[in-house]
Amino acid sequence: ALLDLMETSLRLGEPVEPALISISLSREQSLGVRFHLFVAWLEKGLRLDEALAKVPRLLPPQIVAMLQAGQRIGDLRKILPACRQLLADAVSETRSALNYLVVITFVVSPATMFVFSILAIMVFPKLNEVAYGLGMDHSGGIHWLIRHSTLFVGTQIIFQLGMWLAAIIYVIGPHAHAWLPGYDQLSWRLPWRRKRMQRDFSIMLATLLDARMPEPEAITLAADCTANRCFQQRAAAAVHDLRQGHPLTEAVQGMDDHGEFRWRLTNAAHSRNGFLAALAGWHDALNAKAFQQQQAAAQVISTALLLFNGAFVAAIVITVFAFLISIINAGCLW
Repeated sequence: ALLDLMETSLRLGEPVEPALISISLSREQSLGVRFHLFVAWLEKGLRLDEALAKVPRLLPPQIVAMLQAGQRIGDLRKILPACRQLLADAVSETRSALNYLVVITFVVSPATMFVFSILAIMVFPKLNEVAYGLGMDHSGGIHWLIRHSTLFVGTQIIFQLGMWLAAIIYVIGPHAHAWLPGYDQLSWRLPWRRKRMQRDFSIMLATLLDARMPEPEAITLAADCTANRCFQQRAAAAVHDLRQGHPLTEAVQGMDDHGEFRWRLTNAAHSRNGFLAALAGWHDALNAKAFQQQQAAAQVISTALLLFNGAFVAAIVITVFAFLISIINAGCLW
């Protein structure tokens, strides 16, 4: 909603800060408390980027960095498409197989753990007593399950807590790096996250270069828009190479591991339409590849979890039916 309001005010030729203040004075509740807190800082005379820094939960850190870059070049309209592309990633993730993972994490796996706990506490001991009552020397798998039920339940609890922790980290997103030291490294290792970071970096770098910003500053600001320390470290190395006299196309070759970005940027430098227009096709390709990789990973993980839960349930069912068959056989011998 904030981006829509900013885009509308820019389209009408109005300054962003006064337009947002006037909207906040209407006491519109649907905009949320953080929006009105953000506008309160604007009313105190802070600039847009300074007010956003005071309310860090209002927007994702990537979008905040993009808006700051837009203010540096003096044209927020050039930055808003990149912001919308970043927000569209959430819709892309919703359309992917992640919804199946949500069902498995919060419905299927807890239900499996709950059912096994009930069986281990109430059902298996009764079946074991029936076996001894019929004079059977052992109750086979049932007795083994009873002895190891604590281990099974404990393993399921640890596994379930791990899944919930992963879900919490995913929901928190880039804000998790404040309390999870390895979050940036993990995000860099995930191929779809890395491709989206490369896309965001490339879009912002192209936009800033088209705005005639100095190359070192453009690389630094573009890397900040990824909100990832691993990417920012590579950008710092690229800036160092620039200051050592290397051309831009050579300095950025470390931004990806395959050298494709250097090749794309070299071709874009010879385009008459600017960097952003020349790299648009590559940005679309990165976005599509990221969606494909994320969906494939979600499908693999959800399938593995379903197979794990299915194998666990099948083992319990087979054990129970084998025990019932043993009881029937023992009754027939009487």
